[in-house]
Amino acid sequence: MSVEPEASTEASPLAPRLGLLPMIIFGSRWLQLPLYLGLIVAQCVYIVLFLKELWHLSWHAIDLTEQQIMMSVLALIDVVMISNLLVMVIVGGYETFVSRLDLQGHPDEPEWLGHVNASVLKIKLAMAIIGISSIALLRTFIEAGNLGSNRAGFTETGVMWQVLIHITFILSAIGIAYVDRLSDSGMRKHAE
Repeated sequence: MSVEPEASTEASPLAPRLGLLPMIIFGSRWLQLPLYLGLIVAQCVYIVLFLKELWHLSWHAIDLTEQQIMMSVLALIDVVMISNLLVMVIVGGYETFVSRLDLQGHPDEPEWLGHVNASVLKIKLAMAIIGISSIALLRTFIEAGNLGSNRAGFTETGVMWQVLIHITFILSAIGIAYVDRLSDSGMRKHAE
């Protein structure tokens, strides 16, 4: 005797029908798709830049000084950090602002993607920018210190501006995190 499987008692929720104007406004999020595709092209450009830097380092490693090798490695790290920033913006931005990627259960799903929202994305981006700025500042300090500020093209004012810009990035990240924390605690109080 064959038993027919029972139909599920839970009906899948149907998407509400939108009026024309809300449908156009909500659908406009897809206008960002070319922007994210463009960032993927930029990611490819960074791959080419990374390979070029790596080739230069590998090919000339015997002729380079320790400082030159360090500068080349810092350049590679800089490219990787910018590339990581691009991945965060592409994946996190698309997931947050355009459409779900439905990666739940995929073995390669980024850990941070499960709890990404606009606030988390802003903080992650701010931290990535601080990291990139730190590498650039370190390169400036090494180049200016080893070559002499006049020969390296660095001036005290230029280095000072780089430090001030870096401090501004740090203060901005702290401000973003603080405002995010305030809004989270405000939302928790409102929910109670």
